Amino acid sequence: MSGNTFGELFSVTTFGESHGVALGCVIDGCPAGVPVDKASIARELARRRPGGAPASTTRREADEPEILSGVFEGKTLGTPIAVIIRNHDHHSGDYDALRDVYRPGHADWTWEAKFGIRDHRGGGRSSGRETAGRVTAGAVAKSFLSQYGVVIQAWSSSIAGIAAPAPGDPSFSLAQAESNNLRMPVSSGTLEVILAKIERLRLEGDSAGGVVTCVVHGVPPGLGEPVFDKLDARLAQAMLSLGAAKGVEFGAGFVSADSQGSLLNDTPVPYQSNPADPPPLITPAALPCGVPSVSFKTNNAGGVLGGISNGMPLEFRVAFKPVPSISKKQATVDRTGSARELAVKGRHDVCIVPRAVPVVEAMTALVLADMFLLQWKNR
Repeated sequence: MSGNTFGELFSVTTFGESHGVALGCVIDGCPAGVPVDKASIARELARRRPGGAPASTTRREADEPEILSGVFEGKTLGTPIAVIIRNHDHHSGDYDALRDVYRPGHADWTWEAKFGIRDHRGGGRSSGRETAGRVTAGAVAKSFLSQYGVVIQAWSSSIAGIAAPAPGDPSFSLAQAESNNLRMPVSSGTLEVILAKIERLRLEGDSAGGVVTCVVHGVPPGLGEPVFDKLDARLAQAMLSLGAAKGVEFGAGFVSADSQGSLLNDTPVPYQSNPADPPPLITPAALPCGVPSVSFKTNNAGGVLGGISNGMPLEFRVAFKPVPSISKKQATVDRTGSARELAVKGRHDVCIVPRAVPVVEAMTALVLADMFLLQWKNR
């Protein structure tokens, strides 16, 4: 496997470079009859596009998906789905000075060390623009999962060192997160503080990192393939395949290391349905005969025990490093091994966290779609 394909039964191959003719994906294994159209894909791609906020790049791509195969009259055919997104607003000349220089914090040198060649225009395939293919595939996976009541929601939970309220806090509101350019559930006052900090970093030629939190409701118990394809292991692989991701934690995460079993264990209790929940759906992970349904008093495990979903919401966080393309002068070397000084020019995000939110959702959808199909296969 080349590393450009993700998933076992619901598999996705992405292709294309940041400054090439087009990017896209080929989705194989999606069952027939899943509602998919250009508009549903375009909605997800629009969430990934720069939103005009100070944190975003000024590159403006239309990101209009073209469905080439696998969909007829708004439904999947069960055959490979090919989608392309053409590049239009690329200024390749901005990168001419980088042809023989390695940018600090980028994959320039490592890519060349592996392949002996690289596309210096915006990083080529190592660019964050590669995620357009992932989001496209994720839109299809989301449609598949919606048939089983699975709802994936992510948001910016920390940007530039400033954290948003957590779920359970009276001020937490996901609707509020989708209403601002940072996709962050914070008050207007806090939003102004963060935007001011981002603007200051932009003027200084610097950048910021942050954290994306993802919660998935409607995941049935029983998803996950022990021992090397545990649900949380596959999700971690999916998240760390994103170029700027540097850490993943589930549930209580690293706080667990300082806790005690008596405090951290999620206690099973007799199952109680929530009247506010929608009617239960038939799922591919129906419990074997004789296994009782249970609920849990807490969710410190983040919805996964022993690598298998326990019916509680999946909860995890992904840490993203600051954007390495900064206009501040930095020391580096060139292809001759000589010391150089470099200030990266061009159009770049100050913080990619808001745009990473739909990408995290997309990769989560791809993992879960694959796990659903694996559950069918193995039962």
